[in-house]
Amino acid sequence: MFSKILIANRGEIALRIIRACKELGIESVVVYSEADRNAGYLKLADSAICIGPGPAAESYLNIPRLISAAEVADVQAIHPGYGFLSENAHFAEVCRSCKIEFIGPSVESMRLLGSKLASKKLARECGVPLTPGSDGPVKTEKEAAEVAKKIGYPVIIKASAGGGGRGMRVAHNEISLKGSLKAAQAEAEAAFKDATVFIEKYHEEPRHVEVQIIGDKFGHVVHLFERDCSIQRRHQKLIEESPCPVLDETTRQELCESAVRLAKAAGYYSAATVEFIMDKQRKFFFLEVNTRIQVEHPVTEMVTGQDLIQWQLRIASGEKLTLQQKDIALNGAAIECRINAEDPDRNFAPCPGTLEEFVPPGGPGVRLDTHACQGYRIGPNYDSMIAKLIVHRPTREKAIATMRRALEEFRANPVKTTIPLLRQITGEKDFQSANVDTGWLERSRRQG
Repeated sequence: MFSKILIANRGEIALRIIRACKELGIESVVVYSEADRNAGYLKLADSAICIGPGPAAESYLNIPRLISAAEVADVQAIHPGYGFLSENAHFAEVCRSCKIEFIGPSVESMRLLGSKLASKKLARECGVPLTPGSDGPVKTEKEAAEVAKKIGYPVIIKASAGGGGRGMRVAHNEISLKGSLKAAQAEAEAAFKDATVFIEKYHEEPRHVEVQIIGDKFGHVVHLFERDCSIQRRHQKLIEESPCPVLDETTRQELCESAVRLAKAAGYYSAATVEFIMDKQRKFFFLEVNTRIQVEHPVTEMVTGQDLIQWQLRIASGEKLTLQQKDIALNGAAIECRINAEDPDRNFAPCPGTLEEFVPPGGPGVRLDTHACQGYRIGPNYDSMIAKLIVHRPTREKAIATMRRALEEFRANPVKTTIPLLRQITGEKDFQSANVDTGWLERSRRQG
């Protein structure tokens, strides 16, 4: 096991990793930007190092500064958390070339699964269901039209290196396809420095279901069941839950086994999430792989009793994964709500400011992952998420009731947050009956 690691991240995920390190007896060194100089969690780490100004490009995304901090602190490994450089294969490669272990997968697995086209090819080879679409990149309008004619409209254009909805366009006919292709390529180039796009059949009103997997460096991979992430706004998740409330056991087993099969084929180790789209007939299709810990990992931790961050640390240090699939069971239901400093009534505009009042919820079945506190200043430099509210109860119905109670208790003022919207969503009959899809929230808000 490592004796000291560096945490190349900030906010609640940095605090989450600090806590995992303490329980394993690992010293933690956390980096921070000048904008985060007064963050409370810095005091909980064994040491903290400033790596630059507030803008992420000059601090949390600055590889030379991160490596310098790691070398000065004499750490054995770096945990990237999520976001920032967590899926950057070059960063992982630099870490290991400097004799610092990257707490994540191999560079080869990250590159293979980080490309949507390469991962789709691998999925096809190992029998994981795929949405009909182009076999490779689509460059011209003629190629795009031929693919669309073959699979039928509507179609969706996706960036191969994309994520978060960028480089993605839906076309319902050939006229819109032409404009959408150019727009998707331009957006992909601007966001990822890679204009490569491909085309798939567009599923109307699908659910988003993903499988948590974890593997070691000896070829052993297990799944920790699935999460439903269908409550979204512009491809950004707001609510996640486990288990998926509409899956039967046969489909659940097929879904989870597909994820494990893909991970093994990629020679994957560490934690990852294999994402799928599920249509109205409950058929699932491979979407992509996130080669890092997810924001919503606490949902899985609550229903399985496993600490995913600790497993990441153990696996990176060379330990074998002692979990056997038969020993992992689903226990109850868990739901996570992301609390963002955004104003839903102003198109979710970020709302920086100081939390003059911060009263976290508590009670049976409630977990709050947050770095915020009373007096905390939310700045303009980073993601607007200030907390993750997670509940775990014996049934989904009880979990919803506990979540609604916890949201009522939560105070984070005077900053505008998504708490009122989350209270509204969890009170909707469609949500309570699990009659939702990835477009449900935006449709319901337009109708409302």
